Amino acid sequence: MTGVTAPVVVRLEDVSVVRNGTFLLSSVSWTIEAGQHWVLLGPNGSGKTTLLRIVGSGLWPTSGVVEILGCRLGRVDMRQLRKRIAQISASMARNLRGDQLALDVVLTGRHAALETWWNEYTDDDRAEARSLLAAVGLGDETFLMRPFGHLSEGERQQVLVARALMATPELLLLDEPVAGLDLGAREHLLNRLSALAEEVAGPPMVMVTHHVEEIPSGMTHAALLRKGHLVAAGAIDDVLTSDRISDVFGVELTLRRDNGRWSARGV
Repeated sequence: MTGVTAPVVVRLEDVSVVRNGTFLLSSVSWTIEAGQHWVLLGPNGSGKTTLLRIVGSGLWPTSGVVEILGCRLGRVDMRQLRKRIAQISASMARNLRGDQLALDVVLTGRHAALETWWNEYTDDDRAEARSLLAAVGLGDETFLMRPFGHLSEGERQQVLVARALMATPELLLLDEPVAGLDLGAREHLLNRLSALAEEVAGPPMVMVTHHVEEIPSGMTHAALLRKGHLVAAGAIDDVLTSDRISDVFGVELTLRRDNGRWSARGV
């Protein structure tokens, strides 16, 4: 009996990004399949965010082939493709008007917009937005009517998760989603991301982070980058080893995993 190959969600073939003669990414080949949840790890300047921007159709490579959700860059309307991809990042939070109500911020995710007045929304849309906020623990009526800019950093990130899911995305990208959060807010958000990763019908995820402690349980695959090169990629248990993490970050580390969560300590 032959195995069934999962549909390919993203395929990069020999992709490079060069800026002012410097390789931000060098000859990266990488495939993401349906049902996979990836974490991208590496030190500052390793190319993680550049790679995520390409996967999100936000950056054209200097060379190579990029296929996202069955569409090849250069042969697709990028505006339509981006509607199928949801992203959570600090830059997204900065682009949203601070005096918008939390509920309205979630609603904008339906059409990948920044303002609700760009589109029309139904009662069903509003009910779904309320349900998504309730799923991240923010369903109280007084919270729904609070301006986005008045929320704590952790609350804003939870709202962005709800906004991303409002679009029913086929691919979810997270660029350091817990950076800057306090311990309680971090764990609350990671619990939500873990639950999302474990949903059978949930979208494939790609998450960028600098720290293994920020990897939610339920992530299935990992990729390590160093100086623009993809040095390892595959099943998370195979890729995340003490030797590989030590090599990538340039310091001797011991890596541990307990109850699905990772930690690293210097030797």
